[in-house]
Amino acid sequence: MPLSEEEQRLLEQMEQALVAEDPKFASALRGSALVARSRRHAILAVLGFLAGVAALMIGAIAALTVVAVVGFILMLTSAYVFVTAWRRVQQGDDSSGTQEQASGGEASPSRRSRARSHGSFIERMEERWRRRREDGM
Repeated sequence: MPLSEEEQRLLEQMEQALVAEDPKFASALRGSALVARSRRHAILAVLGFLAGVAALMIGAIAALTVVAVVGFILMLTSAYVFVTAWRRVQQGDDSSGTQEQASGGEASPSRRSRARSHGSFIERMEERWRRRREDGM
């Protein structure tokens, strides 16, 4: 049963009040749903990949080229879905650390190094050089 306009308005006001009162908690709630959905997509992609392997093998054994091609395409599609879902899961896990840094809080050293490791090789080398210069002076 859908919500009435009054109920939707009240729900939006409560959400805005929650975000204003405790933004970390609100962002954690939003992020956990995204991570859960991305994990579910990753699991479904693995199952799709396995089904694609089965279809490819059946097509190869039974000499049904169309079934083999469909299985291969299913494997490729599932691999792509898995990679994108896994990236979202990893970004969702790391987003709390970047939000803490953006809000002025300090993240733990392991979380900082994990967040830095996602940068390019040049960025990591520049960061190391900067730390050496700061420590040496």
